[in-house]
Amino acid sequence: DMCQDVQQVFLATPHSKQLMMFSATLSKEIRPICKTFMQNPLEIYLDDEAKLTLHGLQQHFFKIDEAAKNRKLNNLLDTLEFNQVCIFVKSVLQAVHLDQLLHDCNFPSIAIHSGLGQEEQNNCYKQFKAFVKRILVATNIFGRGIDVEQVNIVVNYDTPGEADSYLH
Repeated sequence: DMCQDVQQVFLATPHSKQLMMFSATLSKEIRPICKTFMQNPLEIYLDDEAKLTLHGLQQHFFKIDEAAKNRKLNNLLDTLEFNQVCIFVKSVLQAVHLDQLLHDCNFPSIAIHSGLGQEEQNNCYKQFKAFVKRILVATNIFGRGIDVEQVNIVVNYDTPGEADSYLH
C-alpha cells in the first residue's frame, strides 16, 4: 500500500523538517491524508480546477458493450500508429488480465498496479520509459504519476470516476 510506504518514509525522517508536496491533480480523498503529515499546511493553486481542459488533443469516445472492449482495443492497436500507449483500467485484476491478453496478441505490454512490490513497479516503469515495452497497462492511481514523452495514445479502458483522473 502506497500510503503505508509514505508513512514509513515520513517516520524515518527527522521530526523537524520542511515538507512540500506538489501535484498536478490531488483528489479530495487524498488531501486530508497528506495534511496529516504536515503542520499548518498551506495550499497554493496555480489555476482553477474548473478551467482544466485538454487543448490540442484529439479525443475519441467509443460506447461499446463490455464483451466487445478487448476486440475493439486489439483493432485500435493494430490500426493506429503509436510510439507508446498508456491504457488505464479500474482494478488490479483487470490490469493483469488485459496485460496477459495483449501478450497473447503479441503486443509489447507491461502492467503496473498495487499488486506488485515497489521495486517491481519501478522496474516496470523503467522498462516502459526506456521504450523496452511500448504499451503500459496501469490502474488509475498509477496514471497520476506517469509522464513519458513518447506516449501519444492514452486509452481509458474503464471510464474514470473523476474528471481529474481523466484529464491527468
